[in-house]
Amino acid sequence: MTDDTTEVVHTTVADGIVTLELDSPANRNALGASLVEGLLTGLSAATDDASVRAVVLTHAGGTFCAGADLSEALKSGMSVEDASAHGTRSMIDLMRTIVEMPKPVIARIDGHVRAGGFGLIGAADIVLAGPSCTFALTEARLGLAPSVISLVLLPRLTARASGRYFLSGETFDSATAVRLGLVSEAFATADDLAAGQETILAGIRRSSPQGLAASKALTTADVLAQFEESADVRAKESATLFSSEEARAGMAAFLSKQRPPWDLTADRV
Repeated sequence: MTDDTTEVVHTTVADGIVTLELDSPANRNALGASLVEGLLTGLSAATDDASVRAVVLTHAGGTFCAGADLSEALKSGMSVEDASAHGTRSMIDLMRTIVEMPKPVIARIDGHVRAGGFGLIGAADIVLAGPSCTFALTEARLGLAPSVISLVLLPRLTARASGRYFLSGETFDSATAVRLGLVSEAFATADDLAAGQETILAGIRRSSPQGLAASKALTTADVLAQFEESADVRAKESATLFSSEEARAGMAAFLSKQRPPWDLTADRV
């Protein structure tokens, strides 16, 4: 594998580690066609390269990933339903690729995580979070649900955590994310985050490719079982929600920065 730079995903290789950096801060690293293609290409190349021991998934800008880039699809002439279906397929492909690949994927994040960003970190094997991270699952406020990303979140989160944050849409920090089972370790400074990553990678570099692959398979068995059982159901559920009148009202309110009609806080002082 050689170093390569694409428009929105930068790939670097050093000491057996591939780093894939999401670099589309203008749209908060939303999962548009180019970014998805860049990630899938980088993950596939890392899987096939015997000299690569692990992948680090990171980002430029203040947001790790804000989810699917529906605006890109809509501008291409797709309907809302087709755009959401396309985003759903891309998200499932990315999550499955990360979970199935025989090499560890470490997400190093220091920014906001929303929507499909949860799918990426939920699929990752190790998640290291810096002081600028915030997390919020706000789908219910839009008339939607975290349907597809639940495939990798429900096996990771405690039942009480998913029961609260899927429903409330609250914003929480890295320390809370650790307690919930979403994040492996939180760090107080960016320097600590970098040092923490090097500690993890030092251990991975000492491990054999066969040992890493077999060990990862043990830890991802439940997640893959969830995929086999529920991926199609969750995709259909997502499509149904996106095509509903309630979701249309929620998305319209979000894009116009107004309150949706069901928001009862509008009448509170």
